[in-house]
Order: sequence, then C-alpha cells, then structure tokens
Amino acid sequence: MKLYYLSPSFKAVADVFAVAVKLKNPNRVGILKLESTMSESCIFCKIVREEAPANVVYEDEKVIAFMSIQPINVGHTLVVPKKHHENIYEIPEDEVAYLYRIVKKLAHAVKKAVNPEGIRIIQNNGAAAGQVIFHLHVHIIPLSQGHHGVHYPVDRGLDELKDDAQKIRQFI
Repeated sequence: MKLYYLSPSFKAVADVFAVAVKLKNPNRVGILKLESTMSESCIFCKIVREEAPANVVYEDEKVIAFMSIQPINVGHTLVVPKKHHENIYEIPEDEVAYLYRIVKKLAHAVKKAVNPEGIRIIQNNGAAAGQVIFHLHVHIIPLSQGHHGVHYPVDRGLDELKDDAQKIRQFI
C-alpha cells in the first residue's frame, strides 16, 4: 500500500493513518499488552495496537519508538509511552522516569547511527507549545551546525525511513 502525505501538518498525517489499512510490522518484537487507557482515535495508540504502520526502532512492554514520518532531519525518532497520556502533567512519575531512560538510550543509538553534531530532545505540552498529537511523545532530532531543526522537514520516503530505523536499531 502506498501512502500519500498531502499536507505538512501532523493532523493531516494522522488523518491519513486513520484510514490506512492495517499493516503488520515485521520489526516488532514481543507481545503487546493493550491498556484500557488507549484512545480509539489517537494515531500513536493505533501504532501501538498495530492498526497503523510505523518504522519501529525500539519496543518493550511500556514504550515504543519509531521514525517520524515528517522528520526534521535524518534519524528523527519519536519515543512514545504505550499508555495514552496526553501530556507530561498526566503521566505518573515512575512512567516518565522510565520513558526518559529509554530516550537517553535511543539518543545514544541515534548519535552512533547518524553521527550528528548535536541532538535536540523536545517534548511539547499543549497546542500553544507546538503539540499537535495529543499523546505524550519525545522527539529525538539529530542536527548539524546551522540547521535549527524547527520547521524544515527533510524529504524521507517510507523506504528511507525503514533504512533509518534499521541503522538506529543496530546501535541499541
């Protein structure tokens, strides 16, 4: 199945995923334990339930990480708790601590895989802060000198994102 992304907004991307055919990702490992806190319409919850495609970099019983489909730069990875929490204010302290342990682990893997000059870690809370998908998530964005990494996504096709995910996985 070929997906077309006609808008640069994450909402448009979420809408495309919402109508996508179920795809099974061969890179997933383990058995998913679905939580009652998942939202039916949340694109990240759909990825956790394997109802939407993703290039998964890492997955365990609590967290999933996958390539951003609108990457700011090559290697842009999203780290998401499997339980649906809208923002940092809703997630229990032990879960956010675990999430950030995984963020640190994956930041090291992204650094080794992409060899950037720096990495930006971003987590937005609320629309005013730039949050577009209202499921807590952390961006790991590799950057080079002069690349501010804010609103200029790079053009990465689905096959390229799959390759990016594989490169990062080998350093986990």
